[in-house]
Amino acid sequence: MRILDRWTLGDPMDGNGQELWHGHLTEGTPISVQGPVRIGLYAPGRPLDFSTTALGVPIIHGKVKKLLEPRGLSSQMQLFPIIVEGQAEPYYLLNLLRVVRCIDDARCEEVAYRTVEDGYEDRIGEYRNVVGMRIDPSKVGDAEIFRPWGWQTNIIVSERVKRAMEESGMTGARFTEV
Repeated sequence: MRILDRWTLGDPMDGNGQELWHGHLTEGTPISVQGPVRIGLYAPGRPLDFSTTALGVPIIHGKVKKLLEPRGLSSQMQLFPIIVEGQAEPYYLLNLLRVVRCIDDARCEEVAYRTVEDGYEDRIGEYRNVVGMRIDPSKVGDAEIFRPWGWQTNIIVSERVKRAMEESGMTGARFTEV
């Protein structure tokens, strides 16, 4: 997200012109989509192989799809072809199917939880803020690409997936050890 002159993607729209609600794309559950999905440019710029919309919906280039598919991750993700404004190249909306309760509060620099005062009664107990996130690897199991429960704006990948992404030369992803 810190790449200068990079594009900024708008919100994905289904074939009926309805916005795909980002909340459904962070819950870790399968979705169905009326195609074709389209996404506009909020700000034009250099296309990236991995991007997220302002609300954290991952959009990947076809070469990233080809990188992920042979690694046995099909039970951990859904991919939907999308049409990106001004692009002839194939892109896909990535819906991650796993949300893992794995944040290690004691090892994080700081955590804060949602309370009644925050105004999100259905989200009380979830994280309001996580600084310097660390996870407990023993809670991850066999998940190789997932979102951490309560802080679903982040995407976590295994070392194996990270290495493959880095070796492919893909643009747009930034990795931080957790």
